[in-house]
Amino acid sequence: MGKVAVAVIVSLWVISISILVNHIVPEPYMDEIFHIPQAQQYCIGNFRSWDPMITTPPGLYYLSLVHVASLFPGMSIVQAASSFSEVCTTAILRSVNGVLAVLCSILVYDIITLLRPTLSEGKATISAVVLALYPLHWFFTFLYYTDVASLTAVLAMYLACLKKNYWLSAVLGALAVVIRQTNIVWMLFVACTGVINITLVRPRDNVEVNDIDTAIRKSNRSTSNNDVTSGSNLRLRKFSNSLGTDKHSMPSASLVSTNHSSGLLDEVKVIFLALWHMKWELLVSFSPFLMIMYFGLVSALAVAPLHCSKGQVMDLFRSFWKRRPISFFQVFIAVIAGFFSVHFFSIAHPYLIADNRHYPFYLWRKVINAHWSMKYLLVPPYVYSWFSIFITLGRVQRKIWVLAFFLATAAVLVPAPLIEFRYYTIPFYFIVLHSHINDYQSWLLMGLLYLAVNIFTMMIFLFWPYHWDHEPGIQRFIW
Repeated sequence: MGKVAVAVIVSLWVISISILVNHIVPEPYMDEIFHIPQAQQYCIGNFRSWDPMITTPPGLYYLSLVHVASLFPGMSIVQAASSFSEVCTTAILRSVNGVLAVLCSILVYDIITLLRPTLSEGKATISAVVLALYPLHWFFTFLYYTDVASLTAVLAMYLACLKKNYWLSAVLGALAVVIRQTNIVWMLFVACTGVINITLVRPRDNVEVNDIDTAIRKSNRSTSNNDVTSGSNLRLRKFSNSLGTDKHSMPSASLVSTNHSSGLLDEVKVIFLALWHMKWELLVSFSPFLMIMYFGLVSALAVAPLHCSKGQVMDLFRSFWKRRPISFFQVFIAVIAGFFSVHFFSIAHPYLIADNRHYPFYLWRKVINAHWSMKYLLVPPYVYSWFSIFITLGRVQRKIWVLAFFLATAAVLVPAPLIEFRYYTIPFYFIVLHSHINDYQSWLLMGLLYLAVNIFTMMIFLFWPYHWDHEPGIQRFIW
């Protein structure tokens, strides 16, 4: 089991499905009609050529050049290609994403084992394989789109950050941005994650506990709950005793310890205090980052065994009941905001309602726009999904991390004019990687769900072509 098993399993379906797709759909399709000719221009050395219809940076084409360069010597020896440009066929360019999909599954495995070191090798392997089957990621593995490369670069950046190799993380972040410009948001999110990990987790000798304890007392002085302050002091003493140090050499982690029940304001104050004490070291560590700087419901359904189970509903209700009345006020505000949003901002982009080759076209017409009341009836599921995601992430992550994730997701998705499921992939992976799904049953159900969706979408794509009256050529359904 382990990384080798993950790589082998993913490679088996990547190779077999790629052969099938290239046999049935040998010509560029949909956005490939822009990406593949552009990559082929780079293959002949014409780097000044640029198709104005392309809205993403050229990072994928540079990766393709590296991939083609690695294949050219072997293909030249067996006389399969006489020149570099001859290797840049549609099939070869598509295979870039196949290679990246295997690498991505290995990165997922490494991130899982790093975040959860006590997890068994078998569960880590199954988790990585199931996530490699996530339908939006899986489908575009076999076409020449930027999605797989974008996800792989972001996860590589995140893994390097978790390993505290911040300069490498920044370089990988630059690569991610060169592949897709919106990845600048995820680069900033990863940088924030690194700062959170340093200021709240890593031991720092230069942050004195007197300053930290003062911050805690000030942050809790306005509350009437004495247990919070005493609990903070208790955590300070326990951490100090366990390290055998005096209070003046306490790590900044002691402010909130590893307990995620501390308040958001507490965590923010601690971070800013630690930032001030560690400003020069952080500036050196993160300077490369400074140099280059309807999702909830879909994600909840994609992890249905976790978010749509009876146990999760009961846990959510108990959490709300425990923190009443503030929780019910939050739900009320969220529902009102949801109704306001769907009433004023349910905008049908012209591309959405004009192109019936995409599944969102049918989602809009057959579900959301089926009746005037339907978009309002979907508000409760939207609200439940987001609260379920927040509660799940809050069990294993600090509130400041959850807030940073929400802001990053909003920054990526809110400006997008289309309902585009492909944009959900990166935030979805961050959610699942930090949800800590433990039981085999949930992973098995998710795997079966993804497998069924993948079989359906690929069968429709390959074996149910159709024609438009107003445009020549074969059309196919796609995400």
